[in-house]
Parts: sequence; C-alpha cells; structure tokens
Amino acid sequence: MVDFKFIFDFGSPKTYLVYKLLPGIEKRTKTKAEYVPVLLGGIFKSTNNVSPIESFKTVPAKGKYDDLDTARFVKKHDIPFNFNSNFPINTLNLMRGAIFAQENGIFDKYVEVVFKSMWVENKKMDDLEVIQTVLLENGLPVKEIFEGTQDQKIKDKLIKNTSEAVEKGIFGAPSMLVEDELFFGKESLQDVEELILSKSE
Repeated sequence: MVDFKFIFDFGSPKTYLVYKLLPGIEKRTKTKAEYVPVLLGGIFKSTNNVSPIESFKTVPAKGKYDDLDTARFVKKHDIPFNFNSNFPINTLNLMRGAIFAQENGIFDKYVEVVFKSMWVENKKMDDLEVIQTVLLENGLPVKEIFEGTQDQKIKDKLIKNTSEAVEKGIFGAPSMLVEDELFFGKESLQDVEELILSKSE
C-alpha cells in the first residue's frame, strides 16, 4: 500500500475542498489516505508563512482571482461550499478534538461534521457553545470530546504532528505526502493521484 498522508486543519477552506475530493482519489487508486491533524497557525509561525488572506492585502487582484478560482473549482466538482463569514476561526480546540476522535473510533464522523459546519453551514466553530450544539445535534459524545481536548497527551500529539509536518517541509494546508513527496494545494490533486497509481503498479 502506498503511504499517502493528508495534512489538514479545519480552518482552511481549500483544505475542505480537497477533503471533499479525497474519497474519489482513494477509490480510483485503492489507497486509503492517512489523515494528520495539525495546527496551521503553528506551521505558519514555524515557517514564517502567512495566511493567503494576509498576503492578499498587499495584492488585491490576487484575492479577487482566488475567489474566482475557488468558485470555478466548486462548480466544476459540485461541492457544497459557503465561505465562512466568521473567518478566520481559531481551530485549536477543533484540532485537539480531531486527535481525540482519531484515537477513539469517531474520527470520520467528527471530521465530516466539523468541515460541514465550517464550510457549508457557516457556524462560528471557535465558540464553545456552538461546537457543543453541533456535536450534540450530530450524536457525537460532547463531554468526552471536550474533556479530551484538555488531555495533555492529546495536546502533545497535536504539537508533535505539527512539528513533524514542518520537518517534512510543509508550510501550509492543504498538503499531501505520497511516500514523503510533498504536494500542496488543490491544484496538485491530479499529480497526487497519478503518483499514487504509478507507485501502485
């Protein structure tokens, strides 16, 4: 099996778009992606990078093009998407929750619920009451998840994932690793798929 990692943070809209297309890639390549929760803010800090929103402030035309490019991508792939009006959202608790969910057999549902709440339903997902309501409405164990986000082992695992991502050359999200070869952004998905298929032969 080809080693295929998806490095993600819920706070990145482009990461959500890639997430929606991953199942198709997995099906066509018969390869399961390993999801690696990281803290994008930590990656930015470690690599002296800034979010696209910050970079667009100095080049407004770049921001306008990015909006157009996203709209075309969403239409082409028929992805439900609404840019969150609360952006940027602090995802620290959400990403710790992802680590907890991963270790407790509820990861797929947790990820689906959080991404949908962020990038379809326009929820303010750094508000603890909002998070609680979302988890409750979707049948997820709120008390356990909230307690898990305060567990030192969970905190340390997120820190470790983030630092290891930086060590592998990752500077933003969405990022993917195919046998440690780095791919960045939604535009690289075809190359990712082609490389996985070539290594599977």
